[in-house]
Amino acid sequence: MALYSEKQISQLFELDKKHYLHPTTPIKQHQVNGPKFIFTEGKGVYLTDVYGDKYLDALASLWNVNIGHGRKEIAEAAYQQMSKLAYSSSFSNLSHDMVIKLSEKLSTLTPGDLNVFFYTSGGSESNDTAFKLVRHYWKLKGEPQKRKIIALDRAYHGITVGATSATGIPQFHDMAASLAPDFLHAAAHQTNCEQGDTTDPNYERSIRGLIESEGAETVAAVILEPIQGAGGIIISPDGYLEAVRRLCDEYGILLIADEVICGFGRTGKMFGVDNWEVVPDIMTLAKGITSGYIQLGAVAISERLRDELAIVSNDMLFHGFTYSGHPTACAVALKNIEIIENEKIVQHAKDMEAELFKGMCYLETKHDIVTKSRAKGLLGAFELYADKENRLPFEPAAMAAQKLVEECFKRKLIIRSITYNGTNIIAMSPPLIITKEEIETIISILSESISAVEKQLHNKIL
Repeated sequence: MALYSEKQISQLFELDKKHYLHPTTPIKQHQVNGPKFIFTEGKGVYLTDVYGDKYLDALASLWNVNIGHGRKEIAEAAYQQMSKLAYSSSFSNLSHDMVIKLSEKLSTLTPGDLNVFFYTSGGSESNDTAFKLVRHYWKLKGEPQKRKIIALDRAYHGITVGATSATGIPQFHDMAASLAPDFLHAAAHQTNCEQGDTTDPNYERSIRGLIESEGAETVAAVILEPIQGAGGIIISPDGYLEAVRRLCDEYGILLIADEVICGFGRTGKMFGVDNWEVVPDIMTLAKGITSGYIQLGAVAISERLRDELAIVSNDMLFHGFTYSGHPTACAVALKNIEIIENEKIVQHAKDMEAELFKGMCYLETKHDIVTKSRAKGLLGAFELYADKENRLPFEPAAMAAQKLVEECFKRKLIIRSITYNGTNIIAMSPPLIITKEEIETIISILSESISAVEKQLHNKIL
């Protein structure tokens, strides 16, 4: 049932076009067509729009609504905290009970000695904070020349200036016009190279190759996602993270794990690195820390780094955000983590991985254009190829992935296409509470939608 009249809905669309500049949206397209959907309600794995239509949210909105939509426990936690202490600054050595409780709780979840936390409002701020901290660390250690950050091709680390500079997707660089200095990009997932195989043709562009060519004395840190999200759901091959960890130790370089998407159960483990039992020096967090119910990010650093920073300097840490350690956000994060633990959501995500992967494999057997299915927890993807046997991609003009997304929208399913550099990747990251039956619904809609796209493409060829 629609919550708005036709006239009110029309007004909402016009006001959106007039006043709202949408993120990652073609501005001209928005001015012509207005928003694709206007949602008013969420419950479980479903979103409801202004017309009263329900859509299955197979993206958890933006990889982040891990516990599902409409959890009243979260609203109650926010209400209780706002009624008591909605906001209090953490500047100038002030504190409050909720940030202390959240920090202690996180320390029981993070791997190794990553037991110290700095808070932000989101993932981009978390990554920028990590870059500043590592450069500050090396400066205080008497090595100010260690400024360079090595990231990976196809990495996504955010949209602030530093985070954009670390991002390895060219389209984000094109928009920025000018990037921050001292950011380098290595070819991703070159395990042999990182283990020292100098005969590999990709050696020069590997992390190890870049360290050797730039000089380890100039490199502050390596940052990577355990699973590349916006780059196409690219899962690190077994042995890769371990090789990079050893490489960083060998050259005295800090390792940053970007867990913004992978964290808090998304991959079937609490954190992505837990799948490979690797402990970074720094982890950046956001999204699943509150399941998107309120803005919050964090940077976890090792006790060793914190202690070294304290030993070498008595100066103030000239870094902080107005909303660092926001009390209400901390209360929401604590309730979110409580739900994740009490409902055994991390294990459920691991269990549902098998169902999601089985469904995508079924699509491969039924449809000639579907291939390269992959999943880790409830982070999954498959690809569309014109000829999957010979790995012949679709021409960009075919817009195969975009067509599939539109067909799914028609059938009330929300998925995402990733089309950088000619790829046709379909990504999914549903809320971690999703059931076997709901995954089957996703696969059924996908199959019907793929058939429609195959027919469109076949008719176009004819």
